[in-house]
Amino acid sequence: MDNVLEFLGDISWWMWLLIFIGLVVIYDIFINKKHTILHNFPLVGHFRYMLESIGPELRQYIVAGNREELPFNRIERSWVYASSKNENNYEGFGTDQDIYDVNYIFINNAVISYYMPEKHINREDPYFVACAKVMGEFHKRRRPFRPASVINVSAMSFGSLSARAIESLNRGCKKSYAFHNTGEGGLSPYHKKGADVVFQIGTGYFGIRNEDGSFSMEKLVEMVEEYPSVRAIEIKLSQGAKPGKGGVLPASKITQEISEIRHIPLGKDVLSPPAHSTFNDMQGLVDWIEEIAEHTGLPVGIKAAIGKLDEWRELASIMAETNRGPDFISIDGGEGGTGAAPPSFADHVALPWIYGFTDIYKIFQARDLTNHIVFIGSGKLGFPAKAAMAFAMGADCINVAREAMLSVGCIQAQSCHTNTCPTGVATQNRWLQAGINVKDKAERVNYYFNNFRKELLEITHACGYEHPCEFTMDDVEINLGDRFIAKTLAETFMYNKTKVPFDSVATLAGCPNLGGSYRKGKETDVKEVETEDTSVADQ
Repeated sequence: MDNVLEFLGDISWWMWLLIFIGLVVIYDIFINKKHTILHNFPLVGHFRYMLESIGPELRQYIVAGNREELPFNRIERSWVYASSKNENNYEGFGTDQDIYDVNYIFINNAVISYYMPEKHINREDPYFVACAKVMGEFHKRRRPFRPASVINVSAMSFGSLSARAIESLNRGCKKSYAFHNTGEGGLSPYHKKGADVVFQIGTGYFGIRNEDGSFSMEKLVEMVEEYPSVRAIEIKLSQGAKPGKGGVLPASKITQEISEIRHIPLGKDVLSPPAHSTFNDMQGLVDWIEEIAEHTGLPVGIKAAIGKLDEWRELASIMAETNRGPDFISIDGGEGGTGAAPPSFADHVALPWIYGFTDIYKIFQARDLTNHIVFIGSGKLGFPAKAAMAFAMGADCINVAREAMLSVGCIQAQSCHTNTCPTGVATQNRWLQAGINVKDKAERVNYYFNNFRKELLEITHACGYEHPCEFTMDDVEINLGDRFIAKTLAETFMYNKTKVPFDSVATLAGCPNLGGSYRKGKETDVKEVETEDTSVADQ
């Protein structure tokens, strides 16, 4: 035995390396039956698979240009990162965009910009941009709600996102007066850190379900009464990532905590069906909306990705004839989102936001309903110029999901569906999410939202308006092609937005239904940034 050990000890490291390589080659040629590449090229094949595994990272940081990546290119991500760190988010030497590209948008600035009076609220607080409409006002809900921010966090469930990511978003929303949509996964402890909450009801009725999976009005009412931070209810009909498709939460992913939050059993797969069991037509949906609003007193809205329009026309007819129905409508783009989905759904099912929104807006405008509804846009709109376009088309608020994830630290690794998110944002792996500093990331969410609103307000003033709700379809042009290089949105989509009733920003700030415990910006925590480095780590 000693001789064997002595012999092995005499083998140099490079000989061990050769032995290891030889064993790998023998295994690939004579034993491996699964991979043709490894069988035919036993050594080079491993390098091929290794390079393939880090291909996205190589393209993201080395190969792809600044404007080439999807869903968000490097310039877009850099703007979010800089804004969320409160660093310089400017760019120099002019744009590197192809301004003649199809679908490129131009915002028509005014000759004379809007001038703020001396005592204007935005002189004291350049980040205050509240929604111009009140959710539930037309239908006289007992607890109407005016969002204190025009940009808010879209639906992302605890379970899809990690506990630390959800808590960071909620604390950041509290600081910036934004609301936080829970997603369909229920109201978790991490949604209860002080921000206004929009509670989403999905087809699985998680958090408000009976033992058989059916909807429980009793549990919904109990939750709303216990947590006054819940300011509105959103019924999810479909979402951009996988419209019309349900899902299965495997038993292996159901922890004790998730079981208690979602009111689901341990040790069993849980089905989230593609359709609701509480109604099966538009009249049934309207009846259910009114029932929820009556029991909770809250505004109730719906969220959907847009495809066929017949049912939407039916909904508009019911609303016009009865003065009943949703208080707000969230239009999700088919661009997809944080939800994992088959490529066939993510790539091809449902219209992109700009097409879906214009179709829906025109349907409700034809029935003179647009000012009865708060329209929320969701679908890669988390940038000031795109938000200005959305407001010009008729949106009243913007919801962001992936952009908010970027502000928390997401690097667009696109591994949300694998539970291996390297930044800990979209995983339940405790080791990976341990790297999220909640206090730091909450500040970044706050900075992103405030800097977003400030820049949107600057664009608004450059166009001669006091508030983004005053944008019209003629204020934005879009490239259509070679023959007609650019047309206004009104010419392109053949409608003009209905004028939003708006008095002044001061009126919005004094509204008794204003959310976020907003007090004229005195609690706003954002330092002015031009070119200096003022990252969160230095605060």
